[in-house]
Amino acid sequence: MLTKKTILSLLIIQIQIQMKKVNLILAIVLVAFTISCKKDKKVKTEEIKKEVVKEGIQISDAEMEEGSKIFFDRCAGCHGSTRKGATGPSLLPDGDGKSPATKALGVAGIRAFIENGTPGGMPEWKGILSEHEIELMTRFLQVDPPVVPPFGLKEMKETWKLIIPVADRPTKPEHKRNIKNYFGVIMRDAGKVAIIDGDTKERIVVLKTGFAVHILRTSASGRYIYSVGRDGRITMIDTYTKIPTIVAEVRGAFDSRSVEVSKMKGYEDKYLVFGGYSPSHIAIMDAQTLEPISVTPTAGNACDGDKEYIEEARVASIVASHTDPVWICNIKERGMVDIVDYSDPKNPKITEIPTARFLHDGGFDSTGHYFLVAANASNKIVVIDVPNKKLVKIIETGIKPHPGRGTNLKTKYGNVWVTSHLGENKLSFIKTNPGKGQWTVVKEVKAPGAGGGALFVKSHPKSKHLWVDRTLNPDAKLNSVVDVFDSYTLEHVATLQAPEGVDGRAVHFEYNKAGNEVWVSYFMGKKNAIVIYNDKTLKVKEIIQGDWVENPTGKFNVYNTTHDVY
Repeated sequence: MLTKKTILSLLIIQIQIQMKKVNLILAIVLVAFTISCKKDKKVKTEEIKKEVVKEGIQISDAEMEEGSKIFFDRCAGCHGSTRKGATGPSLLPDGDGKSPATKALGVAGIRAFIENGTPGGMPEWKGILSEHEIELMTRFLQVDPPVVPPFGLKEMKETWKLIIPVADRPTKPEHKRNIKNYFGVIMRDAGKVAIIDGDTKERIVVLKTGFAVHILRTSASGRYIYSVGRDGRITMIDTYTKIPTIVAEVRGAFDSRSVEVSKMKGYEDKYLVFGGYSPSHIAIMDAQTLEPISVTPTAGNACDGDKEYIEEARVASIVASHTDPVWICNIKERGMVDIVDYSDPKNPKITEIPTARFLHDGGFDSTGHYFLVAANASNKIVVIDVPNKKLVKIIETGIKPHPGRGTNLKTKYGNVWVTSHLGENKLSFIKTNPGKGQWTVVKEVKAPGAGGGALFVKSHPKSKHLWVDRTLNPDAKLNSVVDVFDSYTLEHVATLQAPEGVDGRAVHFEYNKAGNEVWVSYFMGKKNAIVIYNDKTLKVKEIIQGDWVENPTGKFNVYNTTHDVY
């Protein structure tokens, strides 16, 4: 057993390595496709060769599979599906010349990482992972990762399931509920999506979807809800049926993060775009049926001067323009913003804009003309002029900006777009309206308490508040609270503790259609819940709990998601 002194020494060494070479954000990588292959009958597990390092590291095929599941479940996106590094460093047995070799770190060093986390934003996993799981991971990371098998248009079509054809679906709602105020709630670890009536707070249905669902998006009409899991599975949910029903499914990759639909007038509900992590590609599908139409690989040179060729160039966030027939697809490792013209979906025209590594998440300014996206590892926010397909500015913010889609506020400093940060306790407010100071950080504020770890910010055009979480802060007293700021003055208003009978980490906010309620998830606790606050009084309005509330994370209101209200 390691002594406290040994662990402390290892942590000091690790921090030094981090400061000089790399920035760790989340926990160790997962080989996403290993679990994915198990679930897909078309790609059998035995087709992937599992290498075993012979220098004293013994690990069976079953343990490799178990290790892949653990990492897939907890922290899929940080280090790349092939463990070659992304926002976090590579995790290869022999290193890559930039990051330490995992074999050199050994069991003790890897254990120190996993159990204690890092100051740069990687959470501590002791108490979350079992002793058996931690021990397994110390070996899992010292063996070579599997090779990703092919998965293109042919393989996608083999997974496509049209469960209810368009002709057999209702032409109008079969109920009198208010679909616009439906909430789709992700039960991440359970691989489920709950549909909740935002008016009555009634659970309508819980549907089995892809594993580790990441986001939900709605069709331009608001009728369909699309979920995408980290296993690359897209599930299409029809809200017109008496009970929301899955009408189509398809798999776009072994690992993924984002989907979006066509929103320009004349293209509503026509096409859907899928962003693959592993393999890395952009896939376009029929938004009514999910039938695959085309696949475009995203490998290529990086954005910066050395022109490094990157094979694993994963598609991170995707947003749709409301004024042009384009999607904005962010190619993470390459630092490229791809403007994808879907007017010819079989042969999409793509305009690539070099920006900064590693692109992650972002959203539009209040006009919908400009798109702002975080380049996490570069500590920058990138501004794109979407109609003119050009880079406007790259803005220095703080350590590892993580805005979600950000939020737009009318403040005493002018119109601003907001980002939080994973690596430090800072909110950065970027002026967006024309004139002096446009595209500069006009204000920075901190929440009470030390350290970063914020994942999301949220407001609403009808609200006077800005909500901020601290989900990845290692201090349990901070990761369970939410902070509220005045949306005009930007002054801190309140720190809200988890209500009695609720525990876990607070994460992700969503307003109802009216903009007078804020829904917050509490997950990774013993008493998980969805807590609904009155946005005006900041008092708890209702708590949704039950056996069916399994580690809730993201929540998506149909109206707000359809119209990009944030």
